Amino acid sequence: MSLVQEYKSSLKKIEVEEIFDLYFYRLLAFLLVKGIYNTNITPNQLTVISMILGVIGSFFYSIGTHNAFMAGAILILLYNVFDCSDGQLARLKKNGTAVGRILDGIADYVVSVAAYFGIAFGYANNSPNPLFWWIITATAGFSNAIQSGLLDFYRTRYLDYVLNRVSVLDEGLKYFEEEFEKLKLINGRYFDKAVIWIYLKYSAIQQRVTNPKNSHEDIRPNISAEEYSAKNRWLIGLWTFLGPTTQWTLLIITSFLNRLDIYLLGILIVGNILAIILYFFQFRIDAALKLK
Repeated sequence: MSLVQEYKSSLKKIEVEEIFDLYFYRLLAFLLVKGIYNTNITPNQLTVISMILGVIGSFFYSIGTHNAFMAGAILILLYNVFDCSDGQLARLKKNGTAVGRILDGIADYVVSVAAYFGIAFGYANNSPNPLFWWIITATAGFSNAIQSGLLDFYRTRYLDYVLNRVSVLDEGLKYFEEEFEKLKLINGRYFDKAVIWIYLKYSAIQQRVTNPKNSHEDIRPNISAEEYSAKNRWLIGLWTFLGPTTQWTLLIITSFLNRLDIYLLGILIVGNILAIILYFFQFRIDAALKLK
């Protein structure tokens, strides 16, 4: 297998990959994975390393100086590379676990929350109007969470249909619910219990927001992978521009420019406008496919 083929096999599907991931972060992550492939390092260990890098980078933002912003940006870049590498290693070695997948998602949220708190503290401590920056940063953080949640839902649903796999958002949840009930009957394994509990709560909220009628499970057998892909391929590519890597890249660039205000306003204005437009088109496509 050539390096190009091996790289492609470490990805999900190209159409659901963010452009900055595909041509930068995942390329660096692939080199990292190739370097550690024959070691005992696991995907979960890479996840933990990525979270540590992200949290430390977020702390630098709380200092509020240009040099600190640049240091934070470098650590956030490394965080994103390691964050990509855990899934790539799991796909190449075929040793991924359900808890590992959830843990990866939790790490992303921990770093995101830490980053926004870091930015808020950094601006608040160096501004004559700290309340204003707390409000702006909190609103941007909330918008970021909504945008990422929408992408996560539609990307997961796209992969469910196109790969003809058991739906993570429907039947897959039943598996985790059953696992959680089994875990409650035994002592120990508190970490696994906590991870699955958080995932179930998040998934319940996500389903209520994006698909309150839960019609996806009933209609799915009547839609072929080819039909679903033809209708959604172009749109899922646009959804990816609301993804975390695109947002992290904007943060990194504006950190070096010492203009985090551009990052926050970009999330608040451009990100939310794009999310509304894409949701409108997604609603029309779902209606045409009788998913609504």
